[in-house]
Amino acid sequence: MTIWDSIILGIVEGLTEFLPVSSTGHLTIVAKMLGLKIDDPSITGFTAVIQIGAIAAVVLYFLQDIRRIAVAWVRGLVKPEHRGEFDHRMGWYVIVGSTPIVIVGFLGRDLISGPLRSLWWVAGALIGWAIVMVAAERLGSKSRPLTRITMVDAIVMGVVQCLALIPGVSRSGATISAGLFRGLDRVAATRVSFLLGIPALVGAGIYELKDALSGDVGAVPLIVGTIVSFVVAYASVAWLLRFVAKHSIEVFAFYRVLLGIVLIILLATSTITAT
Repeated sequence: MTIWDSIILGIVEGLTEFLPVSSTGHLTIVAKMLGLKIDDPSITGFTAVIQIGAIAAVVLYFLQDIRRIAVAWVRGLVKPEHRGEFDHRMGWYVIVGSTPIVIVGFLGRDLISGPLRSLWWVAGALIGWAIVMVAAERLGSKSRPLTRITMVDAIVMGVVQCLALIPGVSRSGATISAGLFRGLDRVAATRVSFLLGIPALVGAGIYELKDALSGDVGAVPLIVGTIVSFVVAYASVAWLLRFVAKHSIEVFAFYRVLLGIVLIILLATSTITAT
């Protein structure tokens, strides 16, 4: 992998990690276009590690919220009278909601980094989950703000987040859709999606670090890709929160379908190979 490869992949990661279009799917497609072996453990490891840059951007953007939630969560542990506070409960929601993907990701790690890296899977997931996103947008009541989130909401969003281990589904697309189906408004669903992504993506990045460094990637491209993803992701987070406050997420669904169809045509005509 060259420095230019890592810069391009870092830009793609930063742009797509928090948009409901599947960062893993886009990284897989772009890595293939760059001539990289997309089912190579070092390449899949690289794409997981540079997500830490995007997560660092979210942590910085939500730093005040995260600090407040963490303080309230700890305070509630030692002082029972504070356990009814919203921020204390939100701390538990993030912990519990993040647990399913940690378990499923660990148990299915070989499948995720191997057979599921086929571009056929990416194409199918892009189109399939686009349908779910449209349904969530049209059927969800979008009547509950963040302050009315419940533990059931967090569990449902956390379980659905596991589907994002399939390249092409999109972690944010999965969790935002689940939140909308549960009746949360777009901003609430999106903010919870961001918070649930922090433990999941940091854990995945740390776990995959050894694979990323064991192949031909190298430490320098890894560092460059992570820094680039951080810078681009920070701008993406700010933009998406403003966007969902006033716009439907269906526009992303239409883009996903178009990309999926193009990908299927390229695969069917042997213009590109699946792995």
